[in-house]
Amino acid sequence: MNQNIVEVTQENAQQVIMDGSMDHLVVVDFWADWCAPCKSLLPLLEKLATEYSGQMVLAKVNADDQQMLAAQFGVRSLPTVVLIKDGQMVDGFMGAQSESAVREMLDKHLPKPWDLALQQAQVLIENSDFTAALPVLRQAHTASGQRADIAFALSHTLLELNRIDEAEQILDAVGLADQDAEYRQLRARITLLREAAKTPEIQALEEKLQAQPENMDIHYQLALQYSQNGHHREALELLIGILRKNLNYEEGAAKAALMDIIAALGKGDPLAAEYQRKMYTLLY
Repeated sequence: MNQNIVEVTQENAQQVIMDGSMDHLVVVDFWADWCAPCKSLLPLLEKLATEYSGQMVLAKVNADDQQMLAAQFGVRSLPTVVLIKDGQMVDGFMGAQSESAVREMLDKHLPKPWDLALQQAQVLIENSDFTAALPVLRQAHTASGQRADIAFALSHTLLELNRIDEAEQILDAVGLADQDAEYRQLRARITLLREAAKTPEIQALEEKLQAQPENMDIHYQLALQYSQNGHHREALELLIGILRKNLNYEEGAAKAALMDIIAALGKGDPLAAEYQRKMYTLLY
């Protein structure tokens, strides 16, 4: 039995149509056995309900058997199709329609791919699987045109992975109109994490580097400390600086460290891709 296609009566109408519309789009199709256009439209709607499984439910109402329901919805001719979302009628049409016309109408009200990706990522975040959530959110962020709520979820995930600079870059692109309480909370969290992020070892090496800026050994040790504490961009920048001066520093140790960080960041990560290109330029 297809759970996305439901026969609706007066008894289950509230549950299927109104209550159900709080979770997904409900497409209510009023039809009758004697209605020829209904017989061409109904298979199309059933096909789409199966295709958009989990995003919409087709509520089939036999207008002859359920005359009270048809009257409540103001049905005057068949077929009549009504779209219900969040308890409200949001769209609809009368008469048979082409598949392309029905799809175009549904697309206005069905979740966009980035909305579905955000939902998927939120489940991963709830399970503390931030590493898996990160590429899903990156793609959703780009596809949605950097929508603010997705930007906040992405920034939060980056902070959980101690990637503070990247989280800040995501927030920097958020428009003034979207800089709400959640935005300010994330900004405050970045400030706190930055204050807590510098270990005594990092602070000591930074002081040494300031005093001896040409000392490659200090560059290398500080890069390792940065990497161990999640400051990936800082680590990569120091290592690429070493390699620009000595491609075989410490028998390839700097090169190996840089490649290890890139591998740990994961395939498709923008920071990893950036430094892969820089490394490629040095090598070739």
